[in-house]
Amino acid sequence: MFIRKTTVQDLPEVYLLYERARDFMRENGNPDQWKDGFPSPEIVGHDIAIGNSYVCVKEEQIATVFYFNIETEPSYLKIDGQWLDDRPYGVVHRIASSREIRGTGMFCLDWCFNQCRNLRIDTHRDNIPMRNLLNKLGFTFCGIIWLEDGDERLAFQKVGK
Repeated sequence: MFIRKTTVQDLPEVYLLYERARDFMRENGNPDQWKDGFPSPEIVGHDIAIGNSYVCVKEEQIATVFYFNIETEPSYLKIDGQWLDDRPYGVVHRIASSREIRGTGMFCLDWCFNQCRNLRIDTHRDNIPMRNLLNKLGFTFCGIIWLEDGDERLAFQKVGK
């Protein structure tokens, strides 16, 4: 299993992963997180163009897609709660994994943490599978943030040495 940057040639597989992730969320009590076809082809294309979209490949198949970058996330500037620190951090967004290939979400988040030992991520309150994964990986719940459209998200952080 390995991580590489997403290419334009990956788009059909990536779109399928996102479509299946939306279905999975709806089936598991989380119908509102990625509604209306989010993330759109324009968002995914932009992520690829700026070099911040990655895929996890296992046995020549794309198993997970995600956004990762070390940057200041505007939605994280105001939090109802408190971040663990104020150091520069990496952010992970739009992670979607294949149902058929297990363990790749954990692999990807570990990879991100190895790139930047200060990692922040947010998820919908109803995204229990992601919340369980973050807990398993040692992320700390820090509070609530709001997206640009006003939607609430639970914010988590993991810091290392």
